[in-house]
Order: sequence, then structure tokens, then C-alpha cells
Amino acid sequence: MRGPQLIVLCVMLLLLANHIHTARQGQDIRCGACRALVDEMEWAISQVDPKKIIQTGSFRINPDGSQSIREVPLARSEGNLLELMEEVCERMKDYGERVDPTTSRKTYERVTSRDGKAMDLSEAKLDSRVSSSLKYACETIVEQHEDEIIEFFAHQSDNVKDKLCSKRTDLCDHALKMHHDEL
Repeated sequence: MRGPQLIVLCVMLLLLANHIHTARQGQDIRCGACRALVDEMEWAISQVDPKKIIQTGSFRINPDGSQSIREVPLARSEGNLLELMEEVCERMKDYGERVDPTTSRKTYERVTSRDGKAMDLSEAKLDSRVSSSLKYACETIVEQHEDEIIEFFAHQSDNVKDKLCSKRTDLCDHALKMHHDEL
């Protein structure tokens, strides 16, 4: 190989490495936003009184005299879930970025306590660009996957983060290797 060919090869390898790094960063932010969205939705649902029930279905009387009404918990009703989804991405401002020293993967964790307790923020990076990126990714996820989000939260389910963010939407390729409490 001659000098110019070697230079071209090196530049191409650098561009490829940069593209791979940028793609991974984009995936980290989308995965982090999905996992934060799940945490925030689960927390908001837990704040609704479980005794509150609403009636859904048709209030028309069927030919046999019955009605197609069913009672569902308010917290998991489609109307409540839609309302929560309108607000959930605003809470991304409460998240910071943490970089895993071993893998260099970025994870996102809540940096603002819900109950006023002190939190360990020593390894978290607080940055408005991170919050903005998380919020944008969250809004995109809500817009593109609204039906899936409602489907998962309408019924109580285990491991929603893995099921929604990895298996259903493919937003997290590495999430199955992550601890369930980690974002």
C-alpha cells in the first residue's frame, strides 16, 4: 500500500469508528429514555388510589337488556394512561447521565428525589443537553409506541422495562444484560 491509499484507509476506519460510536450513543439515549419512561409511568400509576374504579365500555342497552360496561382501576384506565403519557417526558429533566467505566455505555438515572431524601450524585453528570436529549427521545417513543405503552400498562405486568424496551420495541439491545433497577 502506498502513502495516499493508507491515508484514505485510515480516514475510512476513523469515520466508521465514529459512526459506530455515534450510533451507540443514540441507542443509549433511546434505551435510557424508554427505561426512564417505564419508571416514571410505574411511579405515577402507583400514586393513584387503587380503590378508584371507573366504568368503561358502551352505555347503550343491548337488545337483551344488558349493557357492555366493565369496571377498571382508574390508574390503569386508557384515559389515565394517555394523560400520564402527556406529562411523563417532562420528568426527563430529573435524570442525569452515568458512564460505565468498564463498557463506556451510558445509563440514565433519576437525580432528583421524589421524597426529598438525599441522593448520591457523585457519578452522575447533570447536563441540560442530556435532559433535552432524553426528553426528545421520550417524546418520540411515546409518539411511535403509544399503543404498546398502553397495552403494557393497562394490565399489571412484571419486567415492563425488558418487555417493552427490549423485546417489543428493540430500543435496548443490551437491556437484558442490565440489572432490573438500573436505567
